Order: sequence, then structure tokens, then C-alpha cells
Amino acid sequence: MPAFLLRSVYTVEGIDGLTRDGGTKRAEVVRKLVEEAGGHLLSMHFAFADDDTYVLCDLPDHRTAAALAIRIGAARGLRTRVTPLLTPAEVDEATRTPTDYTAPGD
Repeated sequence: MPAFLLRSVYTVEGIDGLTRDGGTKRAEVVRKLVEEAGGHLLSMHFAFADDDTYVLCDLPDHRTAAALAIRIGAARGLRTRVTPLLTPAEVDEATRTPTDYTAPGD
């Protein structure tokens, strides 16, 4: 199953909800959302950085990842970005995939 990193920034509404619910409840909501989509939550972390949350999960496909991001965004509590992740073996395959590319100016 493909892995994805979901990075989110809380909106004002989201921070209000986090203050009421706490981090543990929010993590449970995320776990349930991912599992109901057919995925598996690997980890969730809160951070003091450019992003407020980092969620690492396995999801069935890119369409499912997009659906979660859309659903999360529609709720207006977070702005979420989805990053598909590759395993080392997938990168190995990619480097062996024939391509025909000419750099600009060549």
C-alpha cells in the first residue's frame, strides 16, 4: 500500500477545536478517518514548525489520499498538503525505468 505524508496547519477554528478536544482525541479522529478509508495510520505528531501536524499513513491509492485531503479541508479546521512517499525499492525501479528526455538548450 502506498505511503503518504499529510502535513497540516491549523486554522483559527481548528485551534479552537484542538483546545477543546486535546491532542489525543484528535489523533484518534485521524486514526479512524484513515482506517475508514482503507488505510493504516503509522504515526501522527504535533510540531512547533511551519506545519502543526505530521501524519504518516498507508492508503490504498492517490485518489483516497486526495479524498482525505478534500474532506479535511472542507471541514475548515486544517489546511492539509499530501506528499506521496516512495520506498527505496521504488526509487530503484524509477532509476531503471527508461526515459527519453532532452535538457533545455541541448
